[in-house]
Amino acid sequence: MDIASLAGLLHETSEHHGPYEETHAPHNWWDWYAAYLDARQHGSTSDEASAAAGRYMDEVLHIAAA
Repeated sequence: MDIASLAGLLHETSEHHGPYEETHAPHNWWDWYAAYLDARQHGSTSDEASAAAGRYMDEVLHIAAA
């Protein structure tokens, strides 16, 4: 992936992380970002990637909703 594409994907990731961050306990943003980026790079839509990142945070890291 070229730098411009990666920058675009990181920007998209930051926009989708906001709703999760607002509704969950404090957490390391990079964990959510990594799960989201992985899902997007494996063909998920942005909505599917958000859901996958949320599941990762909830099920693996046990981050509770606020």
